[in-house]
Order: sequence, then structure tokens, then C-alpha cells
Amino acid sequence: MEIILDISENDALIVVDVQNDLCPGGPAAVEDGDAVARTLSDIAMKFNTRNARVFATQAWHQATHSNFAVNGGIWPVHCVRGTEGAQFHKDLKLPIGSLIVRKGLEPTKPSYSAFEDSNLETHLQRLDIRRVFIGGLSTEYAVQHTVFDGLQKGFATWLITDAVSAVNTNPDDDQRAIDSMTANGVQAVTSQDLLAEE
Repeated sequence: MEIILDISENDALIVVDVQNDLCPGGPAAVEDGDAVARTLSDIAMKFNTRNARVFATQAWHQATHSNFAVNGGIWPVHCVRGTEGAQFHKDLKLPIGSLIVRKGLEPTKPSYSAFEDSNLETHLQRLDIRRVFIGGLSTEYAVQHTVFDGLQKGFATWLITDAVSAVNTNPDDDQRAIDSMTANGVQAVTSQDLLAEE
């Protein structure tokens, strides 16, 4: 069945953490980060042509972040503010006017969600955004937390299922995360659905 989305100025694309350290070659890489960057670039340009908004989150950690293994956490050091690893992937092309949301600034909080410890919700409300479409890295951490917070804050929330990639510490973590999101009211959509919008 064809999905009619009618993307407009009341919609926003949220690109989650498509940064060098989380893509192939980085210390906290997911397998398909390069492809996710390219897919989200195409979607971002499509949203721009429909006067919809584009946001891109950027983990912006201090080197002393408590979530890093060297500081007693679980992750390798990644996305330290001001480093090349914290920059967006070279294939992530964002339209002029996209808003960058930095998160994870508080060194004692995981800050997986784009809504935590950031001004994202304020921007969305100011722009009268009603639907958010979310893709990025990684499926079972930052993406899932962002999706659930979007729902909790009252936005109609869509997951772009082929514009995410997972760490998959355990096999099928990605599918379990997607199943959990959709079971809790998130709508699933593909890049093809979005790019086919007339």
C-alpha cells in the first residue's frame, strides 16, 4: 500500500549523530554508517524542497565523560568536542539553514537522546513542528532514545528504518529496538517512501 506523507513546514527530519567516530574507521563505529550518511543526505534535501525543517545532532563530549571506558563507562572515547572524530561524516550533506543540535555536553550523563541536555524541543515548538522523522546512529542507543522522547513529548514520531544502523553488541539488537519502537506507537517509513513524495 502506498504511503502518502505530504511532507510540509510542520515536519522535521532529525539526523542523529552521523559523526566520524561512529562510522566505519571510528572507535565506536557501526557497520553501515557511510550508507546512512548518504541516505539521510538525500532525505534532507527532499525535506528542504518541501519547506520542512532539518536538524542534525552532534554528540559533543568532554574527554572526561563518565560514559567512556577510560573513565569507568562502557564506550571507547568518541566524539570529543573539537576533534575530527566529532565532525559530521563527509558524505552527510545538509541543506543551508539546517539546525545543529549539540548534545552530551554534561560529562556525567549518557545523553543518548537528542532531546536530553539540548535545546531541540524548544526549536521544534518554536517552529510549530508536529511530526518528526528520525534516522541516524545508532539504532538501539541514540536513535531509540530520541524516538521514545519524541513520542513522550507529544510529537507524531516516524522511524526511517533504512536510515539507521546499530552497534549490535548482541545479535539482532537492531531488530529488537525497531520492534520495541513500533510496538510503542512509532510509525515506520523507508527512505524510498520519503524520496517518492511528490
